[in-house]
Amino acid sequence: MEALTSPRVAVAGLGPWGSNLARNFHELAELAWLCDEDESRLRAAAGRYPAARATANFDEMLQAPDVDAVVVATPVPTHAALARRALAAGKHVFVEKPMALGGSEAEALVALAEERGLALMPGHLLLYHPAVAQLKALVDGGELGDVLYVYGNRQNLGTIRRDENALWSLGVHDLSIILHLLGEEPAEVSARGESFLKEGVEDVVFCYLRFPSGTMAHMHLSWLDPHKMRRMTVVGTDKMAVFDDMELDRKVTVYDSAAEQSLGTYGEWSTRTGDIYSPRVPNAEPLRLECSHFLGLLGGSGDPLAAARDGLAVVRALEQLQASLERERV
Repeated sequence: MEALTSPRVAVAGLGPWGSNLARNFHELAELAWLCDEDESRLRAAAGRYPAARATANFDEMLQAPDVDAVVVATPVPTHAALARRALAAGKHVFVEKPMALGGSEAEALVALAEERGLALMPGHLLLYHPAVAQLKALVDGGELGDVLYVYGNRQNLGTIRRDENALWSLGVHDLSIILHLLGEEPAEVSARGESFLKEGVEDVVFCYLRFPSGTMAHMHLSWLDPHKMRRMTVVGTDKMAVFDDMELDRKVTVYDSAAEQSLGTYGEWSTRTGDIYSPRVPNAEPLRLECSHFLGLLGGSGDPLAAARDGLAVVRALEQLQASLERERV
């Protein structure tokens, strides 16, 4: 893949999140094109970035010679099709998560990017959160011991979705973190949810995952809950750690606590409670770090498909969990 020192970026989809992506790529690279079918959003973005060309036609943007990379921030059901068209046009692609709604679609995207020698990166934002990087360092460095289980809480009252359930809307975040921390795909999954507000769209979901190493994981996902929680807990044989994104200062807390067998006993287990501390976590914007990582890939830094392969694993697990949800509906 040819390294690009000054990549020209186009952003498709200028809703609230697409606007954040446009802002970052404008500040970090050359924002060359803007694309959205909504005229009011396109006009507003064009006013903010007058140097960028604006169009409602995705194909017009793809055919432009002054576009090196396309950012896809459109509704979830369109991600795979638009990313495929951009890759086929010879453009590097950053596509918001999930990059597809099925494993076969995601596999096809990775294969096409590899065939064309292009970078493909799904936008799993929390993997670029400095607190998640700290949590990953604790796991990989062995400070927690062997990881026994991981569980995530992602709950709130709203935002209520009509076109995707809590698994795909909320679970994609926690699932990406869990797979990133453990470095393996689940061998067994199950999910159970209920559609209290709109038939067929689960607003509360409970997920169970078991991994080849024996580690287990659980996710509680809901937009029908009195608590706003964004928390991931990792329990190890030596220590335990919590990433709480609702905390302003203590994003990561480490508990020097565990269960252990005392010497000289008949195998009885006791608990040990030690110090509690919070390592320093840099105060950097995860989205800025994520966009910088993508631009780094275009510049020749790192494996241009590593993030896509990780994203494929997330889609495969989501697909399996969705199948379990549907079986349980009957």
